[in-house]
Amino acid sequence: MGKVTGFKEYDRQVYGARPVPERVGNYSEFVLPLAEDQLRQQGARCMNCGIPFCHDGCPLGNLIPDWNHQVYEGRWDEALEQLHATNNFPEFTGRICPAPCEASCVLNIDQSPVTIKQLEVSIIDRAFEEGWIEAQPPAVRTGKTVAVIGSGPAGLAAAQQLNRAGHQVTLFERDDRIGGLLMYGIPGFKMEKTVVQRRVDLLQEEGIELRPNTNVGVDISVADLKAEYDAICICVGSTVPRDLPVPGRELSGVHFAMEFLVPQNKRDWGDTLSPEQDLNATGKNVVIIGGGDTGSDCLGTSIRQGANKIYQLELMPQPPEQPTDDNPWPQWPRVERISTSQQEGGERLFAVLTKSFSGNDAGQVTHLNGVKVEWSTGEDGRPGFTEIPGSEFTLEADLVLFAMGYLHPDTAPFVKDLGVELDARGNLMTNGKGATSVPGVYAAGDAARGQSLVVWAIAEGRNAAREIDLYLMGETVLP
Repeated sequence: MGKVTGFKEYDRQVYGARPVPERVGNYSEFVLPLAEDQLRQQGARCMNCGIPFCHDGCPLGNLIPDWNHQVYEGRWDEALEQLHATNNFPEFTGRICPAPCEASCVLNIDQSPVTIKQLEVSIIDRAFEEGWIEAQPPAVRTGKTVAVIGSGPAGLAAAQQLNRAGHQVTLFERDDRIGGLLMYGIPGFKMEKTVVQRRVDLLQEEGIELRPNTNVGVDISVADLKAEYDAICICVGSTVPRDLPVPGRELSGVHFAMEFLVPQNKRDWGDTLSPEQDLNATGKNVVIIGGGDTGSDCLGTSIRQGANKIYQLELMPQPPEQPTDDNPWPQWPRVERISTSQQEGGERLFAVLTKSFSGNDAGQVTHLNGVKVEWSTGEDGRPGFTEIPGSEFTLEADLVLFAMGYLHPDTAPFVKDLGVELDARGNLMTNGKGATSVPGVYAAGDAARGQSLVVWAIAEGRNAAREIDLYLMGETVLP
């Protein structure tokens, strides 16, 4: 274990952050890393429990106590080896994963959990700084070919694992850059895009063929795909957003979150945007509907763009500060979380329902009309809400952003052409191991699971790669 009495001697200590007035002036990451001795103290807090519940909390099964101990002892290269044993991209999860492993940490029963996520990103960032991360092309090729469709975290993980098994992998992406959600959905202040690009460059060095600007089913037919590749892995992500069909939805200025977030990432790259793409919050009253991560991303981006006033609305009631009795450890704690963007500004409104939008004669949205709601548990045990009479309100709004989650993958015609069955929710149906109803066709990540976490996407990309290797070779060398 780390230090036998470490959890008694050292308090939890996390990264600092640049002051709000300084960091909102750009789209760069703003965390202030701890010094090495401080990080080693945090590793010393790990108790190396007899039953490491952090393993169960992590979909990847990361070897957390192992690399916590190695950080404590200053054996960073060995910590990297243990980290990469289960996670292809710890620089992604270490930045944007909500860390269910920490919620499951035994210390979290009555103390503060080990800073697992912080140690994870510290290991991988040091490895890149020291030049320890190098391309690892396979020594032998199998002669088998695999097409991976979608280059988000699931697609990247599947492609790298399949390539390491010796298969020739082609990674298709309909956008102009490889990376999917990592590249265009997540703001740079949460994860700078150079972090994604350096890993993409490594995958290319390892022998993976990258095909951006390629819409499967349009730029390459399904018939050609099936003829050219021995197996196909669909990792297109869950990208169909939840809509809000209320009066005034058709007004100009009412948009889905990604219509707003993607252009800013393109600006950060220096891309030229068309007038239709150039959506921004500068000088506007912004209302964000949705209190989750995407809503917070919209909030932080709106602040940086110089919005006049920002509201973030949530239908659910304000969560408690501490877990309730029906939410015991090691369950994921249903408590209020304040994101770094929410620390920067904006006003949050809980338990409110949007009823309609109003606009001017030009068809531009000017106001959101809502009502407060009260939540209760019905006789069937399910929560529900009722509108509170007399609680109607109106907010000025020049820009409204829907950040209410995603329903299912954008099942483009190629999915139908392949003959893949969908489940009742519109996700690609699999056998639980990635195999779809069509032999040789697999699905991973949000495409099969529905909207979820980046850590689940990587885990399912790895699992699908193992099943594909087994399908192609009759045995597999992949973990």
